[in-house]
Amino acid sequence: MRTRIKICGITRPEDAELAVRVGADALGFVFYPPSPRALTAEQAAQISEKLPAFVSKVALFLDPETAEVEQVVERMQPDLLQFH
Repeated sequence: MRTRIKICGITRPEDAELAVRVGADALGFVFYPPSPRALTAEQAAQISEKLPAFVSKVALFLDPETAEVEQVVERMQPDLLQFH
């Protein structure tokens, strides 16, 4: 059995590149404005557009409005949604 690794709270392209280089299977992008790790849909899209196809993009939300989720899905096109 293989353990898959997700690294959450990615905010910078160089951090995403490093995570991929060291073997991350998925990267988590936080969409909760009070968090110091939060980004906008545009920022997440710019980072995630450069990811290899085999790395999953995960959008993390905490009690979001439907419109926010729709905006992120449209702009970033995550592979998975995670809700708290």
